[in-house]
Amino acid sequence: RGMVLYGPPGTGKTLIAKAVATESAANFIAIKGPEVMSKWVGESEKKLREVFRKAKQVSPCIVFLDELDALAPARGGDSDSKVSDRLVDQLLTSMDGLENLEGVVIIGATNRPEIIDPALLRPGRFDRQVLVDRPDLSGRKTILEIYTKKVKLSDSIDLDSIAQATSGFAGADLANMVNEAALLAARGNRKSVEQKDLSEA
Repeated sequence: RGMVLYGPPGTGKTLIAKAVATESAANFIAIKGPEVMSKWVGESEKKLREVFRKAKQVSPCIVFLDELDALAPARGGDSDSKVSDRLVDQLLTSMDGLENLEGVVIIGATNRPEIIDPALLRPGRFDRQVLVDRPDLSGRKTILEIYTKKVKLSDSIDLDSIAQATSGFAGADLANMVNEAALLAARGNRKSVEQKDLSEA
């Protein structure tokens, strides 16, 4: 019924969820864990119930729970509020209520899978966990090719060397780097991004 995409920030977990919805022609409902939290007793659970009610109405639908660790940390923590515990209980109830409903899939995303309540990771709930890691050399070059299409490049640009030099960068880091390089070129009154701009960025 559901899967968790986990991995470092900026690796494209949200993008993957949106792409799945687009490719499957499903409706897409996205909520961020912190946005559901409410200081008013019962309000957070009400918001969560409403999300699942709407998903049933517009199925086929993908419900995307971003920052799942904020929405559903392990119960019994030392937080001042019991909102988190109630939210986990509500999420479990809502997911179990989808058992016989076709067309609603839940995708969670987190940078911290280790703090998610274990009950959510049992079979029939989020029973698949998929690592979305930082890109390898080939992946970095492909991502650079995509983002550099949006800017004017000097003919002398060598994306292979930039891909080599950016080990450990996530996709978001590479996007920011290309944007920064374009700004450096503009500040230098250059009409195209040069290798030195990408290297400095």
